[in-house]
Amino acid sequence: MMSTLGRWWSGAFGLVLLLFKVVAKHGQTVAATLHRYYLQATDRRASRPEPEPEPTETIMPPAQSVDYTQAPPKLVLDEFVNKALTSTPSELHPFFEAFRNLYTRKLWHHVWWRWQRRSRRKLTTQLSFLTSLLSRIDTETAKEAHVLLLANIAHAKLVYGDLVGTKTDMDAAWKILDQLDGVDNAVNAAYYRVAAEYYKAKAEYAPYYKHSLLYLACVDVASDLTRDERLLRAHDLSISAFLGDTIYNFGELLMHPILDALDNTQYDWIKKLLFTFNEGNIGKFEALAPLFPQEPILEQNYPFLRQKICLMALIESVFKRNVNDRTLSFQSIAEETRLPLDEVEHLIMKALSLKLIRGSMNQVDQKAHITWVQPRVLSRVQIGELATRLGAWMEKLGDVEKRIAPEVSVSA
Repeated sequence: MMSTLGRWWSGAFGLVLLLFKVVAKHGQTVAATLHRYYLQATDRRASRPEPEPEPTETIMPPAQSVDYTQAPPKLVLDEFVNKALTSTPSELHPFFEAFRNLYTRKLWHHVWWRWQRRSRRKLTTQLSFLTSLLSRIDTETAKEAHVLLLANIAHAKLVYGDLVGTKTDMDAAWKILDQLDGVDNAVNAAYYRVAAEYYKAKAEYAPYYKHSLLYLACVDVASDLTRDERLLRAHDLSISAFLGDTIYNFGELLMHPILDALDNTQYDWIKKLLFTFNEGNIGKFEALAPLFPQEPILEQNYPFLRQKICLMALIESVFKRNVNDRTLSFQSIAEETRLPLDEVEHLIMKALSLKLIRGSMNQVDQKAHITWVQPRVLSRVQIGELATRLGAWMEKLGDVEKRIAPEVSVSA
């Protein structure tokens, strides 16, 4: 049985929720009422005779200074409710009457359960309305509207916690959307948004990464998303890039302006970590590793992240070499990736299975011959190295031209 103190706390919390609901529905009206009540209470307090303040040296006039040591004016329930009833629309009156009744009878827990039932009924009503509206739309003549409604129904079910129903509506929406051409961005955005949120709820990082980037491609990041939404989206995309078991190319994310939302925030180091992975720089990775406790999910998956940075380091090691110098010994790979020698073979096999590289491996000679590396976005340093190699190749080409030019002229 709930203790008296437990019922009091749950009831108090319920009263706060009830007030929030009233404010959310008629925020300006209720706020104006509370403001007038506060001003009147303040005027009454200010009308009391007070001793003359002693002159002090201050750049702010005494009348504008705020005394934070005084308690705020006490709320008189009957006076507050009476003023609210006279200054708010009639449809709000039952809320205030219920508040006064429950407060007087001290039925705190009743407020909490009533709020829960009301929230569930409201969500059920929304789903019923959207479903009935969906049945009135002709799928053949208004396919985009049909997809838009399905996406919103799926989102409502996702909020309710019905993941199976969400996936069913997502699949139905995609079956239609995949056959349409020239779809409005708002329709695409509605689908990719709920798809991304669904995969986030399922903790499926790679699908979330894909659908979230597609969602961002359908909206104007600067105007359609608030600052907090941009920050959350950039954070979640970064985490999914790290933990996605098939994501080894961060290029599209690194070029996206959404990452700018991480600048000068508590997640600034996550952006640096993204570029560190893209460069395959194990030294920088180890330097940033002490910050992982700030993101417990990264700390829990440290072994996977360590293997991932080693794979990226292997790709970078191959990229730095010339085409005719891509036969690597296990010893050199161990040095590049900072792995024990007996773990190099497994690393190469992992890279081959993920199609990050192509080539062959000789376990007897302990060598790997790499013929292809997965393309990815290059940093400025990497682009500089590529330009240097291109310049060297052009010099060799010039030498070849000078050598064969006399022979070509004689034969002509």
